[in-house]
Amino acid sequence: MKWCHIAVAGHALLGVADASGSIELLRLVRSEQNSHTLQPFSHFALEKQCLALSLDWSTGKAGRASDQPLKIIGSDSSGQLHLLQAHQAGPGMQAVGTWQAHHLEAWVAAFDYWQTEVVYSGGDDGLLKGWDTRTPGTSVFTSRRHSTGVCSIQSSPHRENILATGSYDEHVLLWDTRSMKEPLADMPVQGGVWRLKWHPFHSHLLLAACMHGGFTIFSCQKAIVPHVLLSPSRGESGSVPSHSVLHLAQLAGVWSRLVLALLPPLAADPSVILLGVLSWQRPRSQNSRPSLYPQSCGPVASTLF
Repeated sequence: MKWCHIAVAGHALLGVADASGSIELLRLVRSEQNSHTLQPFSHFALEKQCLALSLDWSTGKAGRASDQPLKIIGSDSSGQLHLLQAHQAGPGMQAVGTWQAHHLEAWVAAFDYWQTEVVYSGGDDGLLKGWDTRTPGTSVFTSRRHSTGVCSIQSSPHRENILATGSYDEHVLLWDTRSMKEPLADMPVQGGVWRLKWHPFHSHLLLAACMHGGFTIFSCQKAIVPHVLLSPSRGESGSVPSHSVLHLAQLAGVWSRLVLALLPPLAADPSVILLGVLSWQRPRSQNSRPSLYPQSCGPVASTLF
């Protein structure tokens, strides 16, 4: 599931890739007693006898030109990619192109937010690929740097040419898309990296959701600042120094304060949705870890990304 970063027909839209092989768009609407509900907005069936596995919107970068078409890239269990165009004036999606990208499941597809004609894909075949959607079917590059299935990709919305990828091989890789032969950094984690998200405000912070290892947040400043190399840590060349890994609870507190300080009126920004609050508890001793716990389920707004 992913939220569109701009309003469509006056509403915030949630895109869903579902097990029936379809891309569903749901719109967020205000209902009685100042609450919100999701209502069906548009539907597109990808292929018969397949699962829709991922989707991404072409709207990830701030400052997107208003005349750019609103596009969706999806992937499915047969290894295909599907490029769709969504109608901005109302419901409806139309197919732009479909092509075979992987021999096994195409776990993830994602836009380059700075050049939305370019998309990336990762498959269960362990391959990371780049595509120019103006000439689909022929990959721009193919990387075998991950040793198992590639299941998460996100282009940085803050810095051009920066790409993060994650895999079942329990590694997060940072790339400069101008040179895909070797990554800028290789960051080991505990568990397959199922999702990656860049922080909406701090361009160097990257959140990784790992299958059995929980959440890890990396400070990637040294990797993505030009001409500065990462210092080796734990004897592994190119890995992130241990002090650059933050606990999720610490970052949750930072995000909460930033959102509250920068919060616009809800009605003025359809990319804001009501969420519950997670707070973090400071450790009582040096040996204990901070923890997250629910604080409330009141009307707290969080900027979607």
